[in-house]
Amino acid sequence: MTSTKLSPQVTIPRLENGDKLNRFEFEHRYSAMPDRQKAELIEGIVYMASPVRAKKHGKPHSRIITWLGTYEAATPGVETLDNTTVRLDADNEPQPDAVLRLEQGGQSTISDDDYIEGAPELIVEIAASSVSIDLHQKLNVYRRNGVQEYLVWRVDQGKLDWFRLKAGDYIQLKPNSEGILCSVVFPGLWLDRTALLIGDLAKVLEVLQQGLTNQYHQDFVQDLTSRQE
Repeated sequence: MTSTKLSPQVTIPRLENGDKLNRFEFEHRYSAMPDRQKAELIEGIVYMASPVRAKKHGKPHSRIITWLGTYEAATPGVETLDNTTVRLDADNEPQPDAVLRLEQGGQSTISDDDYIEGAPELIVEIAASSVSIDLHQKLNVYRRNGVQEYLVWRVDQGKLDWFRLKAGDYIQLKPNSEGILCSVVFPGLWLDRTALLIGDLAKVLEVLQQGLTNQYHQDFVQDLTSRQE
């Protein structure tokens, strides 16, 4: 009788804050984590998320998702995603707070294993303890990978920055004559920044509804509909 030699058990190193990895090793280690704590890979460095606070992150996050979800409901062919991993390149796999993407004919796709691959058209980050990362490392990563618009809500500072990509650089989106920020990539996606910052969600949605009745939004919906036919 022959004996079978058992292979030694391979132990996968635990993912740790500050690890320097490529995206493939990052995913390998993350999949082996029993608790699946939120982790991101930014420029080849692992960042583990801090505990999420209610007023500093949970509530602002909820308002952003409500705003984007309302736009999605009126705009067939776009998709809002919450805290979804994005495979950007070999050294970057962030997990943005919110994403708005084109479902067909856009820059990103959904992989067979259910992750975003490529650059979504719009990314939103709620920045409290992560301001430095969101406005520096992530901003450069998103710009380099072609994310068309990037919105950062600096909660502790009571500020909101909305960038759009122009000629390879991010420039600040300027409000119109009525003080409203209007997306270039997503016609009708209007934002009353002041109302959002003070927590007036009703006003935020009222202004958004004005954008949704704009002719540019109606033309955009027709274009998206024709892509699905």
